[in-house]
Amino acid sequence: MSSGAAGGIVEAVPPPAQVDVVLPVLDERAALPGVLAGLPDGFRAVVVDNGSTDGSGDVARSLGATVVVEPQRGFGSACFAGLQAATAPVVAFCDADGSFDLSQLPLVSGPVMAGEADLVLGARRPSAAGAWPLHARLANRVLAFELRRRTGLRLTDLGPMRAASREGLLGLGLVDRRSGWPLEMVLKAVAGGWRVSEVEVAYAPRIGRSKVTGTVRGTAQAVRDMAGALR
Repeated sequence: MSSGAAGGIVEAVPPPAQVDVVLPVLDERAALPGVLAGLPDGFRAVVVDNGSTDGSGDVARSLGATVVVEPQRGFGSACFAGLQAATAPVVAFCDADGSFDLSQLPLVSGPVMAGEADLVLGARRPSAAGAWPLHARLANRVLAFELRRRTGLRLTDLGPMRAASREGLLGLGLVDRRSGWPLEMVLKAVAGGWRVSEVEVAYAPRIGRSKVTGTVRGTAQAVRDMAGALR
């Protein structure tokens, strides 16, 4: 806040965000305060409420996040809605369940902002027991191997924390609206000649009930969606 020429008070306007962070949310009320507290300077949270019944959207709004409501269920639906709402030149994606510390986002977005990579994925490294169930880790390993076999891209993880340019992502023409969205993004990026890399990020146990990787059924559905993207 500063004084104007005529002695009035002028509210300081914060600079525009350099990175918009899309956070798909489905009943994450308990996790959101801790998650959003880790948001670094220069990053704006775009929380996409994908059908919450616990008031997650209201909590996010009260904490200063931009909230988008996406009624069509699906991880890809939420991510695409957030991408469309983003205005920053770089867009990052991250789970909002407390498994990631948003203070790690510069590790992922930094190479994109510096022009050193076009798409950067956060390779999950469990920081505590139970952070990444064995069945989910094995399924991810199989998908990463298949991706490597088809494209030559040596990734170890298809993790949800990632960053790329907003313009580039919109240009990929992503159509998957379920759990195949992360894999489709990588496949189309490779096909488009993008420079794709990964950096290690810590991965903690999520807060609350898992909808996907914490259950065998959820993991199986995600694998089916990603297998569809591979086809």
